[in-house]
Amino acid sequence: MNYLTVDFGSTFTKLTFIDSIREEVISTSAAFTTIDTNVMDGFGKALQNLENKIGQFKYDRLLCCSSAAGGLKMVALGLVPELTAKAAKMAASSAGAKVIKTYSFEISKREQDEIYQINPDLVLLCGGTDGGNKEVIIANAIRLSQIERNFSIIVAGNKSASYQIEEIFSKSGKDFVITDNVMPYFNNLVIEPAKSSIKDLFIRKIVEAKGLSTIQNMTDFKIIPTPLAVMYGCELLSKGTSKNPGIGDLMAIDIGGATTDVYSMSKGNPSVSNVMIKGIPEPYSKRSVEGDLGMRYSLSSVCEQVDIEMLSIKYGIDIKIIKDWIELCINNPDTISQNGSIQERVEAIIAREAISIAVQRHAGVMESIFTPMGEIYTLTGKDLTQVESVIGIGGAIKNSSDPTFILEGAKFDLSNITSTKPKNPCYMIDEKYIFASMGLLSTVDKDLAFKILKKEIKQIN
Repeated sequence: MNYLTVDFGSTFTKLTFIDSIREEVISTSAAFTTIDTNVMDGFGKALQNLENKIGQFKYDRLLCCSSAAGGLKMVALGLVPELTAKAAKMAASSAGAKVIKTYSFEISKREQDEIYQINPDLVLLCGGTDGGNKEVIIANAIRLSQIERNFSIIVAGNKSASYQIEEIFSKSGKDFVITDNVMPYFNNLVIEPAKSSIKDLFIRKIVEAKGLSTIQNMTDFKIIPTPLAVMYGCELLSKGTSKNPGIGDLMAIDIGGATTDVYSMSKGNPSVSNVMIKGIPEPYSKRSVEGDLGMRYSLSSVCEQVDIEMLSIKYGIDIKIIKDWIELCINNPDTISQNGSIQERVEAIIAREAISIAVQRHAGVMESIFTPMGEIYTLTGKDLTQVESVIGIGGAIKNSSDPTFILEGAKFDLSNITSTKPKNPCYMIDEKYIFASMGLLSTVDKDLAFKILKKEIKQIN
């Protein structure tokens, strides 16, 4: 049986042709994603590119994912930042959504207006443990019902408020679904029901909004968000199958045109003694998405967060060359640097900085405090210092002649010793950009997907 997987990315549409008998990827191809016209144009060009490489071919099953136009845009509302607001963001990010903003407590008129301006695809409404505070989530439901935008709402908060919330949204005509609480009781995180609801709404609503209905009609399988497909691939490589063990704890970094996504497959338990855990426990499979850290559509935001003059001095590159390349990429998102050129070096430097920021945000924070019993440590988030494998995904890494240099941005840095970034990882690379493809394949043939991942994800240092 032959499979064709399609990843409609924000910059490129990527195709992977898989032969299940030979248990290998036969070939891959890509074309610029045609968001402004019709995504099918980009698909057609990528298909033609694939045929030019291997000749005409037939596939038995078509599997698709998408993050075109930046993916699924979402805001999340919770009760307090350290608890349900954070739980809401975790649920949204793990399902493949791009969380633009999170809000806590009762939202104000200014915040209500801000959500109108964001114009999200989805709103995740949380707040209160089951049987606990329900006034805040009800007040926020009323405010959301007053916003004249066509977003869908997933309610994943205090079950005691469900009757009132259902009445509020039904009267306002809002599209909504009520699912299980992301935090049914204190410090207990349950994100799977909300994650599933987000995926279902993506399939039902966003596929049509992004112009993917034609491709959906060509396949018997539901289109899913690309980050969710990548998550499936990461989980598979980390845990393995019933027949084959995985490689253990890992981190994968997907640096794209619009976002930088970081995935960690690790329990993140403290690596030192005398540690007190702060905040809610984080899941083994965690994704964070940084919408301001992309190499094309968000490049201007990246450059606002790094010191261009410092980079010019540190790497001995004329600042005008750096600024000219940045301007060119912002104005022409399909620009690719030439191998061996000074522009390729600039691209690598910026990518390394973006990864450094993204991994720092994703990793936990370890701090020392002094008590009457002596010095102890507090850990907020996951301790990733012992993660052994860091895997690079994305065009900036795949197309670089020095991917190790870029991935070293993920490594523990003495200039920020509180961050629990990996200390001594080996670096691996997804040369054919197949993580999303194998995540898709794992939904129908997990063993085949794992075998191909083990074969294709290669160590580079």
